[in-house]
Amino acid sequence: MIAEYLPQILLALSIQTVGVLSPGPSVMLILGVATARGRGPALMTAFGISCGSIVLAGSVVLGIAILLAEIAHAMTVMRILGGLYLLWLAYKAFSRAVNPPPLEVQAVARKSAVQTAFGGFLLQVTNPKAIAFWLAIAAVGGVGHAPAPVIVLFVLLAWLNSFVGHVAYALLLSAAPVRSLLVRFRSWVEGALGLFFVFAGYKLLTSSNR
Repeated sequence: MIAEYLPQILLALSIQTVGVLSPGPSVMLILGVATARGRGPALMTAFGISCGSIVLAGSVVLGIAILLAEIAHAMTVMRILGGLYLLWLAYKAFSRAVNPPPLEVQAVARKSAVQTAFGGFLLQVTNPKAIAFWLAIAAVGGVGHAPAPVIVLFVLLAWLNSFVGHVAYALLLSAAPVRSLLVRFRSWVEGALGLFFVFAGYKLLTSSNR
């Protein structure tokens, strides 16, 4: 049963892997969290991002991605929400660049693990780069007509693929030598992140539906 759908699953996962490994807003968010808050929050952010991939994978399975691509108003709403969230991230990054908050654990304890993970989740489900890759997956054919066990396997593999890739980024960017370098140039890092999010948000808000 699974063998029949294996080519589609492998093709979809290969496209997703390219999206995960190519730096974009999600990796930039992990970079910012790793710099300001360390490994634990960076890992929770990666977990939230991977959970967002469940929503995107599910939308492909259910055909929602193709449906949204055909409905101009729906895509416009998605672009506006994603663009505004990216601009909000830019504002936060610029604020930290101008007035960096303390790095002590007590200073960041106010933000819970759930809140941290939700930030990653929210970014992923509005991430234009991730959505574009999942639309590409939907275009080449999904597993929407497959039996339920195959669909569940596909969604779980998509989650695992995203989880492993983003956790790898979190571990790398929060490693002691890397983080010490990032902390040393923290204002510059936050400023660069702010510029990136402004550019990404601007491009998303000013892009037109195709």
